[in-house]
Amino acid sequence: MSSPSSSVQQAREALGQRLREIRKDAGITARELARRAGWHESKCSRLEHGRTPPSDADIRAWTLHCDAAGQADDLIATARGIDGMYVEWRRMERAGLKRAQQSVASLFERTHRFRMYQSWVVPGLLQTPAYTTAILRTVAELRDVPDDVADAVAVRMERQRVLHTGVHSFAVLVEEWVLRTVIGDAEVMAGQLGHLIAVGTLPAVSLGVIPLGAARGIGWPVESFTMYDDVQVNVELVSAHLTVTQPREIEEYAQSFANLAQIAVYGPRARALITSAIDALG
Repeated sequence: MSSPSSSVQQAREALGQRLREIRKDAGITARELARRAGWHESKCSRLEHGRTPPSDADIRAWTLHCDAAGQADDLIATARGIDGMYVEWRRMERAGLKRAQQSVASLFERTHRFRMYQSWVVPGLLQTPAYTTAILRTVAELRDVPDDVADAVAVRMERQRVLHTGVHSFAVLVEEWVLRTVIGDAEVMAGQLGHLIAVGTLPAVSLGVIPLGAARGIGWPVESFTMYDDVQVNVELVSAHLTVTQPREIEEYAQSFANLAQIAVYGPRARALITSAIDALG
């Protein structure tokens, strides 16, 4: 799989290609466009090759001098969308954890097929209030964001109603080490693992666990991600939240999920691994 940040760069390059095509359709050189816009002549090259993200003013000047002013709004929307693809957690959470949790509500409502892979923690939709509280409390302390953990937990718990509506399906994969990583304390973790067994029996949920020591083949561990239908992938990085919308890259994540699903165990075998993790807590 390509580097997560490549999605952003490829989108910038694609936008640059559109700008280049507009200029060529207008029949003017990059040097002439720079002269008309009052720019250094190297600026057009930087914009066309995706090395410099264009501002709204850059796009309006470009389309104006290329007799394509009618395309400005669409190009500006595209550029702003690229800016939102890679968002640092600190930026996303600076208004509070509750706001960050609320920001995905509409995405969850309109998605029919969820595919989730977690190599870090139990997926949010399958978390208990105590487990979520332990995670968000740590996040608040590490990132120095407003302490609205209780409100954020309430939002996440409310979101879990999508598990019971009958109009969504959830394919969930977790690495076994997620089950054995103690979040909060042993009591919190035991409650979370017991809940995982229960929610794994829901009709809409397919829960797979990738055992420790499994022959990986092509199902390598990767960054945690969630697929929303075949439209969008959200990727969890240490420092940022990445949104993938390029069809080719979405297909890469779909293939990675399929590979990981092949080495996971399900049903009684998955429950046995969860039970073993509970027993290990003592």
